[in-house]
Amino acid sequence: MIPTARALRPLAAALLAAAFIACSSSNNNAGNTANTAATQPPPAATVASTAAATSPATPRVTAAVASPAAASPTRAASPAAAIATETAPKLPATATDKDGKSVQVASIDRIVPLDGDITEIIYALGLGQNVVGVDISSTYPPDVAKLPQIGYQRTLTAEPILALKPTLIIGDEMAGPPPVIDQLRGAGVPVVIFKYDASIDGIPTKIRNIAAALGVPNRGTQLIAGEQQSVADARALVAKATSKPKVAFLNIRGGGTQQIWGQGFPSHDMIVAAGGVDAADAAGIQGSKPITAEALVTAAPDVILITTSALKDAGGVEGVLQIPGIAQTPAGQNKRVVSLEDQYLLGMGPRTGQAIMDLAKLLHPELK
Repeated sequence: MIPTARALRPLAAALLAAAFIACSSSNNNAGNTANTAATQPPPAATVASTAAATSPATPRVTAAVASPAAASPTRAASPAAAIATETAPKLPATATDKDGKSVQVASIDRIVPLDGDITEIIYALGLGQNVVGVDISSTYPPDVAKLPQIGYQRTLTAEPILALKPTLIIGDEMAGPPPVIDQLRGAGVPVVIFKYDASIDGIPTKIRNIAAALGVPNRGTQLIAGEQQSVADARALVAKATSKPKVAFLNIRGGGTQQIWGQGFPSHDMIVAAGGVDAADAAGIQGSKPITAEALVTAAPDVILITTSALKDAGGVEGVLQIPGIAQTPAGQNKRVVSLEDQYLLGMGPRTGQAIMDLAKLLHPELK
């Protein structure tokens, strides 16, 4: 017998209810998945890619050679995007200084960093707005040019620093002289002085220590992940190089300072990381040594590496080529003088991976 319409009504209602429940469950699962994805922080690789796409340009990279060839400006990954989901600083924080002593940090409202790499890291951690003064080695980010200057990290005086009413002074053991650091501590301001490390491998520890002192350890962890990825990418590029040039780093400053740097300086690690041979190290020069014709001829560099400010002090490329002994080296004969901005090349901070890439392209034409 064929069922009547009245008999089918209960069955139809039951089927419709089941279908509605199934659809609602499916939509809720999809919504939960989307909400979870929207609230989870992106993985380190994604963060680095996003940062690279949105960051401001780094200081100009200059290939200072006799011919007009020059490397174009590059863009280094900005860590700002990497810390977008970080919570507010957790204070008070405890920092451990170079002597193993604990320093309590109650406020980071007014920070005075004593050297450029620490300034850059503070900004990278998203706390640049708290910086109230910097030393002359602080050149990045560009906003620091608007801040009061306290002098040079190695020849500080207490008065200009204390006049800024800092709640935290932070630097490394290059800052001094020591009596001035003691005077700052005596004024009752928390002073954190970390050990100096000129190596690429020391960058994560530097970032971690600074982040801990500022009460933002999670931001430090994220920044380290981006920095290490950037260095790994640079090493992958360098592995493709087929040349191995000997590179001499020259430190030239106004007032007669002319030095060749070897191990113990950031330039050594940068040269090696970029696929070069440190000519000073190969010649047995440890630390720094005054530039002499004999030292240069012995080092026999294929390339002269110099910072942009030192290049200016030397009188440009032609001025460098006039230094006694340079003309007798392969670098002088081929007029191979390359230059990168001081903080970018030597800062050992969040942009070091990009700096290695740029230096590698200057040293190895086959990588361009």
